Amino acid sequence: MNKKTLRGPSGRKTAEHADVHVMLSLLWAGQAVERQLEEALETVGLSLPKFGVLTHLVRSGGPLSLSECAARMTCVRSNITQLVDRLEAEGLARRVDDPKDRRGVLAIATPLGIERQAAGAQRLEQVQREFSRTLSSADRAALARALANVR
Repeated sequence: MNKKTLRGPSGRKTAEHADVHVMLSLLWAGQAVERQLEEALETVGLSLPKFGVLTHLVRSGGPLSLSECAARMTCVRSNITQLVDRLEAEGLARRVDDPKDRRGVLAIATPLGIERQAAGAQRLEQVQREFSRTLSSADRAALARALANVR
């Protein structure tokens, strides 16, 4: 898709076409921001999903059940299981037995995982600062208000 001006049959912009243009612009902007975040995390060997899991593991301050991690990330447990598999293979997390339930499995960030999560957080803060510089405070406030109404 390209960003041509959307016009109705008469050649004039229509409200409906303007709405479509705004929605497509929102999608393009979201993809651009996501791409910037992914690229920033790649520099420390993480993806957005891996960073998300590590962040929850680090913030929990101790072992966290995979079910709880899935609930916090609002995704299904099988996704978390696969992500923890990858994190474990990279030495960033490890599974431990749940002392309260012998069938349960918990995950915990390793020292390397904690270090990598902190590095990822710093990279994301840089992206945030760069993003903030692209908008005036009035534009940022207007955008925040507009996005708060998107459901």
